[in-house]
Amino acid sequence: MLLPRPPAMSANTSRRTELRDFLRTRRARLTPADVGLEASGRRRTPGLRREEVAVLAGVGVSWYTWLEQGREIGVSDQVLDAVARALRLDEAERAHLYRLAGHNPPPAAPRPDRRLSPALRHLLDAWCPNPAYLLDRHWDYLGVNDAAEVTFGLSAEDTNCLRTFFCSERYRDRFRYWEESAPAVLAEFRADAARYADDETFSALADELKSASPTFAGLWERHEVRGRPQGIKEFDHPEAGYLAFEHTTLQVTDRYDLRLVLYTPQPQTATPAKLADLLARAARQASAQRPTLAGTR
Repeated sequence: MLLPRPPAMSANTSRRTELRDFLRTRRARLTPADVGLEASGRRRTPGLRREEVAVLAGVGVSWYTWLEQGREIGVSDQVLDAVARALRLDEAERAHLYRLAGHNPPPAAPRPDRRLSPALRHLLDAWCPNPAYLLDRHWDYLGVNDAAEVTFGLSAEDTNCLRTFFCSERYRDRFRYWEESAPAVLAEFRADAARYADDETFSALADELKSASPTFAGLWERHEVRGRPQGIKEFDHPEAGYLAFEHTTLQVTDRYDLRLVLYTPQPQTATPAKLADLLARAARQASAQRPTLAGTR
């Protein structure tokens, strides 16, 4: 005889159950010594007590108890941050807490370490002979592979993708349909700037480009925003001629402030062969410029 299925939990009930279990397990993994408190009295269960978390977060004991019980209570981002600090949550756990509480996670804070990890460096190099580069939240280049350098004409002076797009005549001359693409590029940047409203680097970069590029200044006044769609980009290289790519942007999972931009030659074009030739030519030029042993004596 088949037994009737229990009613399925609603999404809201499931979320509140997960919130309850998440907070309880995060509290259980800490000791008073971990958070600078003195242990007092005998503890029947491991970890911090609810009242200790409430004190550390600066909230009422009853309120925190209701939160951990998954009750429907109002909670602000500031209080969630206080609870996250009290429970020593890392970045991923903090974002998880926000989602379970029904809030959108705040943008991840930028990391001061701008060094490219060996894994990401290997990925950029392995993508050759196709172009690829890594950008941070401010659109600064953190890594560029050889194919991107020879295809887009990038040099050591090109430190920021947005600045290169709007201020580099060399890049603009190679980019087909530059004027048609400029509004979309700026709209992506404006969306990023809004995502990090407290980051003054965005406004400083915008002010710089408004002075340096009349096109940027005019487009900035439109207040248009957009995401990061995939698409086709076409170039007229001074040596290789016409090049066409499909491009896509991937977010680095453990660094939410970084994104990887990959270019794949468009099918049924001569782009792959031309890229291979460009890279071989660049390698020969670099070899010719390298001093020989005889020349160093």
